[in-house]
Amino acid sequence: MVGQIHSIETFGTVDGPGVRFVVFFQGCPMRCLYCHNPDTWIAGAGEKHTASDLIAKMLRNLSFYQTGGITATGGEPLLQLDFLIELFELAKRHRIHTCLDTSGITFHEAPLYLEKIDRLLAVTDLVMLDIKHASDKAHQQLTGCSNTPVVAFAKYLSQKKVKMRVRHVLVPGYTDSEADLVALGQLVRDLDNIEKIEVLPYHTLGRAKYENLGIPYPLGDTPQLTARDAAAALAVIEQSMK
Repeated sequence: MVGQIHSIETFGTVDGPGVRFVVFFQGCPMRCLYCHNPDTWIAGAGEKHTASDLIAKMLRNLSFYQTGGITATGGEPLLQLDFLIELFELAKRHRIHTCLDTSGITFHEAPLYLEKIDRLLAVTDLVMLDIKHASDKAHQQLTGCSNTPVVAFAKYLSQKKVKMRVRHVLVPGYTDSEADLVALGQLVRDLDNIEKIEVLPYHTLGRAKYENLGIPYPLGDTPQLTARDAAAALAVIEQSMK
């Protein structure tokens, strides 16, 4: 089986615990206004790799990943579910820690799909679920998609007791109001599989990619936020979970 891969980062430190071998999958159905990887949007683009090829690349430097592992991100890895399953199953044969960084946007409850999801989760040590917004209406405005699949996937992960980190990007004027943060906390407070909540401050590092692709940058002159802003937002979320 061949996967469409945008790029590979061999020493990632922000995509899961420890040092990670990060695989950026090509293709994403969402169009987040703050996306910093618009070059991963188009499905079918990127380079072709087999799972064995990717794992072989990782094994060459396996000693560096003893406290980390492999992370599938994107784009949206779940768009290539069959390939992702093969990649993680092969990783587990080598006792490699596996982490899925996803928006959960493709999730649905058709029986055949759930069979595949269960097969994937059986070889997934950690899911980092990026919840863009607690409000479905605001989520659609921010990403072009409903958050219904995302919420359903979060609940499914909790039901299956899969370790999860919730990720949330703090964007001025879109996700940073106290009401928005409280709503997010209330959305996730009953999930018993969350090991950590990460609030990431909005940045403009992807602006150059839009220029190179000839795409207008959606957020214009929206100011960047700081780690202090993110910490204050996290405190609001955690307080609302009590």
